[in-house]
Amino acid sequence: MSIIPSFFTGSRSNIFDPFSLDLWDPLHGLSSALGEPSRETAAIANARIDWKETPEAHVFKADLPGLKKEEVKVEVEDGRVLQISGERSKEQEEKNDTWHRVERSSGKFLRRFRLPENAKMEGVKATMENGVLTVTVPKEEEKKPEVKAIDISG
Repeated sequence: MSIIPSFFTGSRSNIFDPFSLDLWDPLHGLSSALGEPSRETAAIANARIDWKETPEAHVFKADLPGLKKEEVKVEVEDGRVLQISGERSKEQEEKNDTWHRVERSSGKFLRRFRLPENAKMEGVKATMENGVLTVTVPKEEEKKPEVKAIDISG
């Protein structure tokens, strides 16, 4: 399973990765007249999220500096798809301001993750602290195969 995001490899999904999710992205390949990605596309790409699996849960961490928890949505759709979305507002421009550089992205972001079968959807929790969103999806307890001793007759 690849932990390198698909935008580094040039492919949109990995058929060997059960957690990859090949969803249609209407902004994929969208460029401005100068051939540079638009600011809205950059906002989507800037929602960086780590996903780790512990013995107890799947833990997602997203760096969302400057956003309040009210500006972020965490949803589960179609039963096993975790969706994290939100919008970073553009800073108000004053008539007397002269901008020399604009590097912080603004606009909407959206990330989706297909959760594995062992995800316990009823217990999903999300917290936001110091601009870091943490989503914890507990795992179902692994059922140990029951071993039954068979008496040998004869």
